[in-house]
Amino acid sequence: MRIHHEVLEVRTNGKGMYEITNDIQAKVDKSGLRNGTITVFVRHTSCSVIIMENADPTARHDVEEFFNRLVPEDADYFTHGSEGSDDMPSHIRMVLTRTSETVPIVDGKLQLGTWQGIFLFEHRRAPHRRKISITIIGE
Repeated sequence: MRIHHEVLEVRTNGKGMYEITNDIQAKVDKSGLRNGTITVFVRHTSCSVIIMENADPTARHDVEEFFNRLVPEDADYFTHGSEGSDDMPSHIRMVLTRTSETVPIVDGKLQLGTWQGIFLFEHRRAPHRRKISITIIGE
């Protein structure tokens, strides 16, 4: 059993979903590990890592719109706002989603479904540089 670790940096242009599936597969290829699992973990509290449909962009738009309505900015009941009106909503959106995903690897390939992709889900309006920790365990 071997362990391979890397960090992937993703630059965002503000709120939205950024597909990182090919970047993650490239890390698997680089590791040389053929069978095992990969954990993709974002080291921030205002964005998420999710598995989402990657074929039809309207599905991603609908999820983004749902979260905008579910956790609106400028809600009068938020007290935390040290970094702006999108600060607390971004933390809540992160809590409602995930900071990591684990995916099996078989024969050197991520075992995602036909329409699945791995995405960084940015919850802040401003551009950011997000660090994603990648750990592959296998053989």
